[in-house]
Amino acid sequence: MNLSILNIENQEFINKNLNEDISDLLLTKHKDITTDIKLLAEQIEAKKRCKNKLPTWFNSPFILYPNKLNIEQTSSEFTAHYKANLIKTQGKTLIDITGGFAVDAYYFSKYFDSVTHCEISQELSEIVAHNFKQLQVDNISCVHSDGIAYLKKQKTTFDWIYIDPSRRHDAKGKVFFLNDCLPNVPKHFDLLFSKSDHILIKTSPLLDISAGINELDHVKSIFVLAVNNEVKELLWVLEKNYEAAIKITAVNLIKDKEETFCFDISKESSYDVNFSHPLTYLYEPNAAILKAGAFNSLASQFNLCKLHKHTHLYTSDTLFEFPGRKFKVENVIPYNKKKFKKTNIKKANITTRNFPETVKDIRKKLSIQDGGDIYLFFTTNPSNERIIIICKKQR
Repeated sequence: MNLSILNIENQEFINKNLNEDISDLLLTKHKDITTDIKLLAEQIEAKKRCKNKLPTWFNSPFILYPNKLNIEQTSSEFTAHYKANLIKTQGKTLIDITGGFAVDAYYFSKYFDSVTHCEISQELSEIVAHNFKQLQVDNISCVHSDGIAYLKKQKTTFDWIYIDPSRRHDAKGKVFFLNDCLPNVPKHFDLLFSKSDHILIKTSPLLDISAGINELDHVKSIFVLAVNNEVKELLWVLEKNYEAAIKITAVNLIKDKEETFCFDISKESSYDVNFSHPLTYLYEPNAAILKAGAFNSLASQFNLCKLHKHTHLYTSDTLFEFPGRKFKVENVIPYNKKKFKKTNIKKANITTRNFPETVKDIRKKLSIQDGGDIYLFFTTNPSNERIIIICKKQR
């Protein structure tokens, strides 16, 4: 950790050049700067990534930043706050065994009396400890150690263990397993549950939920967490000896609004779903629900019909409040270039669901510009016909 970065001159240089091109800064001679310009450029790159993601850090003076990869991998303040609220009334002590830049630990510290932050990198651990002083946080202990090794040495227990395992570089493909991560959580179950009755695990949204359930023991609930309709992380709540049904909650955080949908994954396949051609209203589930796989549960709870078994769009004659986008159906036509030409639509927003062509190919084929207040859904109906649903968005 290079403390010269904290010199007033260097801090002024960093703040002054946040919007400058990094390559230009590296190639320019800076007479008044004695610190290695590469170090300052790294601080600038990392701090820029914090402006919207970590405003508390960005707006606090004399904060040290790790490399930009650490910033990219850390939780946002938005999701860290959600996690802390999730377990805030359930204990006094928590240990984060995969530390990182400690955004999650910072928010846990607002609700827990004591938080332990384990980080295997000495430099990152020192950076985090420095930043906590700047942020006036005094109930987090920063430990430079591998989290699993630290737990093995501890005689005390914790109310919660928090884990954010990282994928090993040799774990390829969109579907991966917790056995591909560090630490290998399934391998250390006995140790983890000997130190706490409650475990919270954050994983990438790329993890297959069914695969995770098969690998993990005592899963009580799963949260699919999206921000502005983009799935950011999966949260796994484990409770010692829990063997009952697993509750899944799909959450989409949108500014001051929170779309939440809960279902029992064991009952998902048991629901009878009705299918229908497009009716008066069309519904598109948010990204969290689609990731959670609540396709039949959604239809059952809202009394909606699906367009097709593999078309995750829903329809009804009555308008319902819905965790996703709602549309008024203006027209439905076959997917045919001549038929579409008669609509005289030149500009529209396009979505495809259970459809063989890409949005890019459709725009080119039908000469449709992006934008406007018309929404086109290219999809498949219950008769396995390709159709275009012409809609107007509902608030």
